This record gives sequence, C-alpha cells and structure tokens, in this order.
Amino acid sequence: MQFGICNEIFKDWKIEDSMAFAKKAGYDAIEIAPFTLAKYVTDIPAAERKRIRDVAARTGIAISGIHWVLVQAEGMYLTHPDGAVREKTAKYFCDLVDFCADLGGKIIVVGSPKQRNIMDGVSPQQAWDWATAVFRDPVMRAEQRAITICFEPLAPAETNFINTAAEAIRFVQQLNTPHFKIILDVKAMCSEAKPVPQIIRESWPHFAYFHANDKNLKGPGFGDVDFKPIAAALKEVGYPGFVSVEVFNFDEGPEVIAMKSLEYLKRTFSAS
Repeated sequence: MQFGICNEIFKDWKIEDSMAFAKKAGYDAIEIAPFTLAKYVTDIPAAERKRIRDVAARTGIAISGIHWVLVQAEGMYLTHPDGAVREKTAKYFCDLVDFCADLGGKIIVVGSPKQRNIMDGVSPQQAWDWATAVFRDPVMRAEQRAITICFEPLAPAETNFINTAAEAIRFVQQLNTPHFKIILDVKAMCSEAKPVPQIIRESWPHFAYFHANDKNLKGPGFGDVDFKPIAAALKEVGYPGFVSVEVFNFDEGPEVIAMKSLEYLKRTFSAS
C-alpha cells in the first residue's frame, strides 16, 4: 500500500519543505490543497506549476492530486439556483483539472460541503440535476488530461447534499466514465449506519482514492477507530491507490501528526 499526506497539515511551510519532510518521514506522495498556494488556481502561472512538479520529482515524492479545491475560491457553488454561478463553477473545475494535471497529479477530491449545501427553496432533485450538469464539462476535461475527479460523501453534520457512499456512487455513475468516481474518507464513513469495512467492500470498484483519519478529526491512530479491519477490506477488494492522511485537528503539530500517523498505518497494514 502506498501512503500519502495532505500538505495543509504543514500550515505555513513552503511546499518544497513539506515535500522534503514527507519524503523523509517515509510517505510516497503528497496531496496539495490549492489554497495553500493561492486563492484561485488560475493565479498560479505555468512556470510555478512546473517548478512544483520538478521539486516533487527531485525530492522523489509523487503528487497524488489536489483536495479542498473550493476553499477561498469565492463565488463557486455546485447547487446554486443562479445558472451563472453554476457555469462559473463548472469552468473553475476545468481549471482545477488543468492545474492538477500540470502538477503531475491524478486525483481531484471534491468535498466542499459549504459550496454544495442545498439552499432554502431548492428541491433535492433540482440540486442533484444542477450539480450533475456542473460536472459534465470538467469530467470531459478530466478524460482528456488523465485525471479522475472523486466526489466525496460527507456527514449530515457537514452538508445536506450526498451523505452516503451509495448515494455518491449513484451520483457519479450518471456520467458513465472511469474519470468520475468517489473517494472514501474514514471520518465521513463513521457517520453512516454501516461498518466502515462493509462500506469499502460495497463501494468497490467505484472509489479511486482513500483518506485516512479518525472520527475525532485527528490522524489515524490518534483515536478509537481500528484500522485493522479497514486495511483488511482495502486489501480484500484489491484497492491499488493511495491511502492519504487528512486531518482537521492539528494540535500535535505537523511533525508528530505526520510521523505517528504513518507509523500506525504501516504497522496496521502490514499486520492485516
């Protein structure tokens, strides 16, 4: 199994320093949150994209992809009743595809709960149809640039639009392409009624990425979630992708979070 880590954990570190530390700690990949580089990816020039890609190559670490893609990118909304807002969002997702591909990444994680919540006066079916339409052009661009867009089911506490893996699979299957799949996130799966290993088995082969964390918002091994059955389920289905550490509580500091999370994951996956 290959392991990655999200770069926002390193807060204000330069991207090259984050990569160097992740590599030294033993990670195979780094996952980049665009807001750590600029408000909009369109503000990141081609030369800087090439520099980041070259730094990763020299460091010997892969860039698995990007996530938290609408953070600070004001004016984007998947289910907004205004068609002009949705059109702008669709165009920006095409820009995100190009940015990810320029970095050498392969995966775009779409969580963005605040930019997909169903607003008052909008029906669930309207939101569903509008969001589906937003992704049509970006998914076509993803096919052209060998990128997979992964939609993330999130807990009801975070959003009222697509809360289960089964629902997310139904959503992405509408566009009938291997370049539009889902991502499974341990924290989010903990909000479902089903056990996490069952969700993994039932969701394969429709997920193309995996986030490792605990329901307490910390890293894997920092809470009560037992990753042994999770590791066993991922191995059972033959998941070939990255298991990427994503945390939301940075109390322990980036170095401790990064090292202890990886130690726990390696120990758990080797034992399963």
